[in-house]
Amino acid sequence: MKKTTIFFILSFFMCSLAYAHPPSDIKITYDSKTKILTALIMHNVNDIKKHYINKVNVGLNGKEIINHAISQQDNNISQTVSYLIPDVKAGDNLSVEAYCSISGKLGKEIKVAQ
Repeated sequence: MKKTTIFFILSFFMCSLAYAHPPSDIKITYDSKTKILTALIMHNVNDIKKHYINKVNVGLNGKEIINHAISQQDNNISQTVSYLIPDVKAGDNLSVEAYCSISGKLGKEIKVAQ
């Protein structure tokens, strides 16, 4: 009986993980005039309240400068975030790391144009 119960619990857990996936892509832009970084995080989901991007971290030259908690995704396809980052100079590296609420993460980086 105990082995059967454990088997069903593990099977349910493994099936849940099959639906979990990290973001598929992040498109980062930085506008040097407005000093705004925008990230379009691609993450296809069925239910934006249960499976969503729950955290976004932004880095400047390898140092984390923003840690943003999110409670639900914008829509079933993507999450868009924008941040005012006034201290960025030409040649700096900006990074964005997005986390799935169930499992997985994806990070991307851009170099700010001259």
